[in-house]
Order: sequence, then structure tokens, then C-alpha cells
Amino acid sequence: MMLRSIELALPDPAAAARFMVDIWGMTHATQHDAGLYLRGSGPSPYLVGLSQSPDEFVRSVTFTCTAPELSSLIRNIVAACWPAAPVESSDPGGGHGIVVELPEGEIFRFLIDSVTAPPLVGSDLPVKLAHVVFNSTDAEQSGHAVEEVLGFRVSDRTLGMVFVRCNESHHATAFARAGYSSLNHIAFEMEDIDAVMRGIGRLRDHAMVPAWGPGRHGPGANVYAYYVAPFGPVIEFSTAVELVAEDHRVGTPEDWIWPANRIDRWGISDKDIYALAAAEKRFKFLREWNPAPLL
Repeated sequence: MMLRSIELALPDPAAAARFMVDIWGMTHATQHDAGLYLRGSGPSPYLVGLSQSPDEFVRSVTFTCTAPELSSLIRNIVAACWPAAPVESSDPGGGHGIVVELPEGEIFRFLIDSVTAPPLVGSDLPVKLAHVVFNSTDAEQSGHAVEEVLGFRVSDRTLGMVFVRCNESHHATAFARAGYSSLNHIAFEMEDIDAVMRGIGRLRDHAMVPAWGPGRHGPGANVYAYYVAPFGPVIEFSTAVELVAEDHRVGTPEDWIWPANRIDRWGISDKDIYALAAAEKRFKFLREWNPAPLL
């Protein structure tokens, strides 16, 4: 199973796309009538879908999976009585599968038979989505729910988050102990540390500085730099996310206590907690479909 893309609705998708292409460093995917689609250098047909709406919200977070994985998901989702429906994707890459609403409202799509795209050359393009993180009213329960129903696995716990994986990458998502439900941030996997640092320099050329970073996280060990995008959400340059084995020991908050005045492995990053907190509350979730039988 693999995290593929996120689909956002917002008032001015064209302006958002201009920023993500001209400054952040993505490129346009195939144009579809349903919206604007942006991709990176990897084989995913797109990483971000942007569609017009008077309100800003997360339409879905999309994973690709195998047919056996989809069958297992359907059985578990039906047993858990989560709202869900069959779905046929009209986005680039196509595919079909299911869309499901998680207990705190997050909308996930799981697709099979989605077509990949030829990789692109470009060392400053994001390669793929590294992870999509959510704020949660009960992060522990959210972690348990996706383990029991979706077959994900908790990789680490900190005082702030529960990190969850769907393959060998340390986390495809995480649930922040926020006390409310919303999109926390979207992370883009860059080719290497140099690509992250060039991205920071590119945004500096446009008078933008990181809201957090650069630094190296504890859980996942990835290098990071977070920004508040002009169109609302928190977005992250990331690279070198740790790969974990099946017998990976789940970390505890006690494993990730830093010395005083440090908030990461390197101890050099600053964090604009007020700007990040405001941006993290903006994009909620909206179910635009009615539940329907999966079996």
C-alpha cells in the first residue's frame, strides 16, 4: 500500500497552483475538468489535486493498494460500520476502489488499477508525498482505529503525535494530539538534503522563511522545513524518512525527550508555533458522498 495524493478544495485553486509550481517546485500533471493536478518527479500521476469551492477543505487523501488489500479493507470497514462507498476515480491515473470516512472525519480513498506516469527529470521536483498528518481529538484512538480497520501500524508515539505507517516507510500519516480534527500538514519527499536546502533558498528568494526548520526529526529521522503556504495549509520539504522492518519496536514518548531548548535531533531549528497553529486549523474534512454498500 502507498500514499499517493491529497485532494483539496479551496476558493482559488489557480493561485494555489501557481505558488506550488512557480515557487515550491512542482509541475502540472494532465489537465482534467475536475480541477488542477500537480505532480513531482516520481511515478505518481499527481500528488496534489486542487478544485474550486467557496470553502476550503480536504476532499480526500488517496492511497493505492493491491486487490487483496482492497478486499481486506472492505471486510474490515464493513465490520467496523465506518461510512464508506465504492468509488471510480476520475482523477489522473484513474483507478477504482472505495472511499471511507474515519471516526474523526478524515476521508481516505483506496484505489486499485491506478495508472502510473513516466518519471520526470528534475532534482528540485518533489519525488512523492512523504506523509499527510492530521490533528486529532484523540490521537491514541485514531491510531488504534487505523491499525484495527485499515491494517496500518503504529511506528512511534511522542508527547505530540502518534505516527502510523502503511508500508516500510516510518509513517505515511500521523495523528497530532491537538484536541480538534483537521489537516496538520502535507510533507513532500525531496530527492536529498541538498534538494531540501535548495527549496529553502528558493523560498527565501521570495521573502519566505520556514515556520519550523530546517532540522531533523526524531521519529522517522527525516530532514524537514515547514512553511505556511499562501493559500492556507502547512507544507513541508522532507527527505530521508527512515525505513522500518516488520519487527520495528514502537517508540514511546520517553524515547523522544530532547535537552532543554531543543526540539529536534540537531537542535538548531526555531518554530513559529502561532503561525503553524492557525494554519493547522484551516482545512477540515467534508464528506461529499453518501454511504453505500461495499459488499
